[in-house]
Amino acid sequence: MKLRSPFLVCAALALLSAASALADITLAPLFRDGAVLQRDQPLVVWGRAAAAEKVEVRFRGQSASAITGADGRWRVTLAPEKGSAVPSELVAVGANTVTVKDVLVGEVWLCSGQSNMGMMVRSANDADREMAAANFPQIRQFRVPNVASARRAEDVAGNWVACSPASVGNFSAVAYYFARDLHKRLGVPVGIVNSSWGGTQLEGWMSEETLKESPHAQQIFSRWETRLKEYPAAVSAHEKAQAKWETDRAAAQAAGKAFNRKKGPAPEGPGSRWIPGGLYNAMIAPLVPYAFRGVLWYQGEANATRHTEYASLFRAMIKQWRADFCQPLPFYFVQLANYEMRGGNTGDLWAFQREAQAQALTLPNTGMVVTIDVGDPKDLHPKNKQEVGRRLALLARRHLFGERIEAEGPVFAAAKPEGAAMRVTFSRSGVLKLEPSRGDGRLSFEVAGADQVFVPAEAKLDGRTLLVSAESVPNPVAVRYAWRNSPEARLFSAGGLPAAPFRSDKW
Repeated sequence: MKLRSPFLVCAALALLSAASALADITLAPLFRDGAVLQRDQPLVVWGRAAAAEKVEVRFRGQSASAITGADGRWRVTLAPEKGSAVPSELVAVGANTVTVKDVLVGEVWLCSGQSNMGMMVRSANDADREMAAANFPQIRQFRVPNVASARRAEDVAGNWVACSPASVGNFSAVAYYFARDLHKRLGVPVGIVNSSWGGTQLEGWMSEETLKESPHAQQIFSRWETRLKEYPAAVSAHEKAQAKWETDRAAAQAAGKAFNRKKGPAPEGPGSRWIPGGLYNAMIAPLVPYAFRGVLWYQGEANATRHTEYASLFRAMIKQWRADFCQPLPFYFVQLANYEMRGGNTGDLWAFQREAQAQALTLPNTGMVVTIDVGDPKDLHPKNKQEVGRRLALLARRHLFGERIEAEGPVFAAAKPEGAAMRVTFSRSGVLKLEPSRGDGRLSFEVAGADQVFVPAEAKLDGRTLLVSAESVPNPVAVRYAWRNSPEARLFSAGGLPAAPFRSDKW
């Protein structure tokens, strides 16, 4: 039968094109040119094709095949490969052939969190010098775009970018400095998958199913429902504020006056980063079950006002990610740095949030980097990301790769009254180092009596313990260290790693 109408011809061609597209093999998002695959672990490769289609995957002399299901999904597992900087091709063959070029094998880390993980090399310390020296083509970053979704996605945009002076400025600074340290010491390629978004809360990075099992589920979903309910009014108010901003700016310009007031941010509602589970759906789920060595996490600022929820939610998220990736992923996280916030030197909101973060250490295969000594009291985004990356690398080098190095500072064990002082002992502590106070008004050590009123105290070393006392508290019963938003860090290991903030009370 002849198709006489040009519209019918176009429609037929479109149907043929659609059928062909459905038959084409597609690979999961991280299997793109320049990829880094995890060494010494089974390599799961997956994607989509036509239903009941045979797909064969070939890589470095080995192959595996699978028949797609009714939904077109396929998945194969290749045997572990040793680390190698020799570029190889990963080939998937079915109705069509997909070739992924320049594939390396080494260490691959999932790097997630909010703005301090997302901060780029070009915005951190010594940016010009660091970028000029960044000639490490075997370090590669895959940047996951900032997207939220109410449903689980299967794909993300993005590509692997090799590190060079021209490209490294857009790499996560913390992740890059971590990767650089490992690359130099291990001599293998390092891939960093940067899935971070500034200002995001923890509950966005967890699945909705996990959130519903949380004891805090009612509060979490209630906050979201309130945001949705208030969104139309917020949009209306924003539009009025924007119109007034435009009017005020025009009036200032007409009068020859400076106008420096910034526009207010637009309200966020449906489809925004505030959807419970929305970041997990769009920025983590599409990566499952890619083989990773571990996770680096830098987040917590957005949840500080709800620190009572954070401890259980954080542990639940770690457990969920490990279950999703079918791996006991090492999970190394950064405790919040010193920052004054609105409370100045006397506020303690972030101290309680740091404590909530530290409770994740009750899970196996976790590690915490303390940063109360390298933050900026006036800046939520401290620029010394080199040291943060180095400390994360210390954890990996000691606990994963067996180096006999110091990776953590002194860890509080116990405190007991001893005369007019509190004697503080530490676990895993070697020689302690106590720095003199700078006298800048920031608090370090505090003690309290039965009245539960804490006052500044002095500390002195006594072997591998501390004696902490204050003249105004003759019978102390509790001690705290660095229990402020922006404390003075004075207690370190012999190697210069800071002690984590601690308290002996539960008041």
